Amino acid sequence: MKNIEKASRKDQQPGNGISRRDVLLGMGATAAFAYAGTANAGMSDKHDHSKHTAQQPDVLNASNTCLDKGQRCIAHCLVSFTEGDTELAECALKVQEMQEICGAFSYLLAANSSYVKEYSRICEKVCMDCAKECRKHEKHIECNACAEACDDIVAAIQLHLA
Repeated sequence: MKNIEKASRKDQQPGNGISRRDVLLGMGATAAFAYAGTANAGMSDKHDHSKHTAQQPDVLNASNTCLDKGQRCIAHCLVSFTEGDTELAECALKVQEMQEICGAFSYLLAANSSYVKEYSRICEKVCMDCAKECRKHEKHIECNACAEACDDIVAAIQLHLA
């Protein structure tokens, strides 16, 4: 350990010029810069970026909103459960199911998957079932918001993917 400390102090003394550390850092930066240059050189102006954006942004937004409202609904259900109220148990189950389906659907939409149209039918059905169950508990703000979000994604699917 003492040899390393002596060597590093020796490297840092004025008059010795550049240290090994500085040389290694410089070489690393040069290599990174060179690699970045070669990576960019391979890309041409003819690269198609149209597939990098969701082709169904309205449906994707509706799906993500549904996921958000569903998360809030489940959180509300869990609070009710901790208070001993299990009235929302069936609602929580439907919302959890919807969350899993809409999460996968959201990914497929973002990735412009070839399965979007086929999967939309499943998502539509699950969201209709979720909205139906949440409507039974409309007096709860979170349940009502989840039902409306489910209705919105069903409408978006029917408008854009039917």
